[in-house]
Amino acid sequence: MEIVLMKNKQQAQAEVAKVKQISTIWIVPIIALLIAAWMIYQYASKSGPEITLIMSDASGIEVGKTEIKSRSVKVGVVTDVKLSKNYDHIIAKASIDNDARRMLKEDTLFWVAKPRVGREGISGLETILSGPYIEIQAGAAEKEQREFTVLEVPPVAPPDAKGLRVLLTHPQAGRLNVGDPVIYQGFTAGRVEKVGFDGQLQQAFYQAFIFQPYDKLIRTGSHFWINSGVDLELNSEGVKVRFASLESLLGGGVSFAVPDGESDGELISEQFSQFTLFNDQQEIKEGLYSQHIEWVMLFDESLRGLNPGAPVEFRGLRIGSVEKVPFSKPSIKDGFRATRLPVLIRIDSHRVFAKDQSIANADFKEVLIEEFKRGLRGSLKTGSLLTGALYIDIDYDKNAPAYQQQSFAGYDIFPSVQGELAQVQKQVMEIIEKFNNLPLNDTITSMNNALQTLQKTLTSADHALLSVDKLLAQEQMQSLPAELQASLIKMQQTLDGFSPHATVYQNLNAALLEFEKMMSEFQPLLEQLNKKPNSLLFGKEPSADPVPVKGDK
Repeated sequence: MEIVLMKNKQQAQAEVAKVKQISTIWIVPIIALLIAAWMIYQYASKSGPEITLIMSDASGIEVGKTEIKSRSVKVGVVTDVKLSKNYDHIIAKASIDNDARRMLKEDTLFWVAKPRVGREGISGLETILSGPYIEIQAGAAEKEQREFTVLEVPPVAPPDAKGLRVLLTHPQAGRLNVGDPVIYQGFTAGRVEKVGFDGQLQQAFYQAFIFQPYDKLIRTGSHFWINSGVDLELNSEGVKVRFASLESLLGGGVSFAVPDGESDGELISEQFSQFTLFNDQQEIKEGLYSQHIEWVMLFDESLRGLNPGAPVEFRGLRIGSVEKVPFSKPSIKDGFRATRLPVLIRIDSHRVFAKDQSIANADFKEVLIEEFKRGLRGSLKTGSLLTGALYIDIDYDKNAPAYQQQSFAGYDIFPSVQGELAQVQKQVMEIIEKFNNLPLNDTITSMNNALQTLQKTLTSADHALLSVDKLLAQEQMQSLPAELQASLIKMQQTLDGFSPHATVYQNLNAALLEFEKMMSEFQPLLEQLNKKPNSLLFGKEPSADPVPVKGDK
């Protein structure tokens, strides 16, 4: 804008001057705008990416308050929490500081830090007052990731920890839990850090981390088995109780070692090497004997107490085991008329011969057939009176019938004879049967008649004694010669021995009463044997528990 000033009337020349268009009042908003831009720049430069956390529940998680920490240093905060579309999990959003961006890798782990009581003690007590927070464990992978699943429990070891990770496979899930110890000769050598199930292979897998220096003990010959706290085993060999450590006693775990007599093999250095998880050491021992021959034994006695896994022994030495009891059930045609029940067994050649002496199954079979011809037979025997468990004993029987090679359902039959228990039971039953055939009722009747006759005889003798006493009291008897009187006195003394007050009479009468009482007590036993001949061996059947009767209203 230009302003023309007139100095005088004589001169018509104007002077031009510039007027300021921006007022000083605009300085304040400009400065505020610059400050806001600087703050936005600072926030943008410091704030990192937003991540998604998948959680099973949001207990204790608050938007804007729950922090994400690494080694007690805040690296982020939860910004949003909501349910998933199908309501089966929680989706939490969190803002991570820019400095912590490099921690977000594929193997980064998150878990909620809160008070926990575990095998290693109490942890997370500091969160009682401050509230739970989310702990982050930085990953070591190259590829970045923005979505993570929050763990239920803290990890056993970081991804970059020094040690060896192995995978243990088992047909059943739930045998181990995260945090269970991996034990080597009583030392805690590692921990179970992950549990899962493979749907395609239909088997569970357990990922275990072996700490240094115990990782040098993992070799190709190593075997892993489950420690179920207290291992109580009741079998034909007796009662066995064992546990690996106090921690395994409380929560179980897994142990590993190289079986005795087996080669250690090569050192395992590759991560996530796979091993089979066995139920116990006995299963490992059974798996080492891969060369065996299966036979079928036929028994005509009770198989109660014979279970799969029971030993097959030759003079106290185990040479095999029972595979299946019974091997097959009778057909509808045979039904209960099938008197012989089949049992499938296996004979391990390496248990019979030394391991350094290999023998083909066909040759081993011919060796056994030759021994069958010499009287080698199998029989059932009781391994433990406490548990009633049976096992199969193999030995030579001189009275065994001639061997005839037979087969059953495609398996050769291992000849067998009745066991000691069956023979004893048979002998006892024969004795009971003979005892039942005795004419006990007639005998008791005859004895009762004899007792009645004896009672009458004693009564007659008593009357005769009274007559003699009266005779001796007469005056005529007093005048008899002294010899006759002495003879009568002796006769009286003799008869006095049979009087009711005499010792002989009382003893004889007491003996007769005792005998009659014994026969009356013996009568229920005879009735029980008539009703159930085998009750002498097996006892009476247990009576049913009394059922309370509803009271009258």
